[in-house]
Amino acid sequence: MASPVTPPRGMRDFLPGDKARREHVLGRIRGVYRAHGFDEIETPVMEDASRLHAGLGGDNEKLAFAIMRRALTQDDLRSAETALELADLGLRFDLTVPLARFYASNRGQLPSVFRAIQIAPVWRAERPQKGRFRQFVQCDIDIIGEPGVLAEVELIAATASALEALGIPGCSIRLNDRRLLTSMLTVLGFTSASHADVLVTLDKLDKIGTSGVLAELRDRGHEAGAIEALAAVPAFASFGAEAASPDHDAPAAGVALTAGSIAALLPAGVDEQALADLAAIAAAVGHLAPLAFDPFLVRGMGYYTGAIFEVAHPDLGYSLGGGGRYDGMIGRFLGTEVPATGFSLGFERLIDLVELPADDGEGDAALVYDRDVDPAALMALKSTLIAEGARVRLVQRPKNLKAALDQLAADGFARFAAVTAATGQDASALDWRPLESSR
Repeated sequence: MASPVTPPRGMRDFLPGDKARREHVLGRIRGVYRAHGFDEIETPVMEDASRLHAGLGGDNEKLAFAIMRRALTQDDLRSAETALELADLGLRFDLTVPLARFYASNRGQLPSVFRAIQIAPVWRAERPQKGRFRQFVQCDIDIIGEPGVLAEVELIAATASALEALGIPGCSIRLNDRRLLTSMLTVLGFTSASHADVLVTLDKLDKIGTSGVLAELRDRGHEAGAIEALAAVPAFASFGAEAASPDHDAPAAGVALTAGSIAALLPAGVDEQALADLAAIAAAVGHLAPLAFDPFLVRGMGYYTGAIFEVAHPDLGYSLGGGGRYDGMIGRFLGTEVPATGFSLGFERLIDLVELPADDGEGDAALVYDRDVDPAALMALKSTLIAEGARVRLVQRPKNLKAALDQLAADGFARFAAVTAATGQDASALDWRPLESSR
């Protein structure tokens, strides 16, 4: 039986046209990020399994691909209680944990405030379905070493610029702060030990609605009084109402956000510094993109410690990116706290939304040569054209010339010339014809 020739489930091949499109979009994103002062780095695709399973990656840790240790013995296999005990490495499930390790390893060679770009594939053992893959590209920017809101401001500004450069209209930035969430839970009566579990349920609000959240909190045994208090919070009770509704309490995108307007949606006693920070962020970048305060935006990663944000689009039921402050992560590696904030664009979700300008391919040329053409003459012609700035492809004349020319046109080539043994090495003697007229 022949071996399967399809990629592993949840992974994809990209044909030349698809790959060119992806690289074009990535080039735009890189260009914007570099213009905003970020520098690109690269980290290994694998990290120590203990680092990937340190409790910082939320549910993504459960989706990490583990790599088994070499030279495992039968005793190892018999004594292991879990498969993870047999692994010493794993494929990265995001780019944030590797960045924290990178900074801890190389901090002596980096500036005191380090602005990093990471654009690379990550792997998760997802159940493959439309829009969800086991290998996909993330586009991350992070600022390490800046404790103030300037980090959030720079990240949001750079992300807004990237979306503008990609020509994706209608996006807004949803804002919240983990300190607001946890202080609100405390005020409502949830114990600090239950906060992580309550946030897991709150993170499902857009999927199961307010009634589903309340039912799950009851099923999980949380305090009845705290659940009732949550249900009475105006922003929670009105969740899902249309922003245009006169009784909708949450500010719509584009409405000015201040500490007062944010606090009005929450119970008294929430974290005042978080309120002030969100207001400062909104004041600094509100003119760059519509902003909306979302008091129940959670983001599932366990490492967030401050402001969090997501890119929303009115026509999509999912975010196009997100991030936040994760001041505690690098300290896990160094033993000393280092402030850090990051923003990640979901490249696989973005790529289908980008309208690329038509490329006239004016400099792209194909040389259709006869079998008896001298290779040295052919390469001399090609080298001359390349030196003039052309992209050049050699195509041996096939029986079906029209099909070959159609393929060249589909690949972006704009012109071709026939090369015979009599042509020699004189590029000026080539008779160029547009490919469009050959279809």
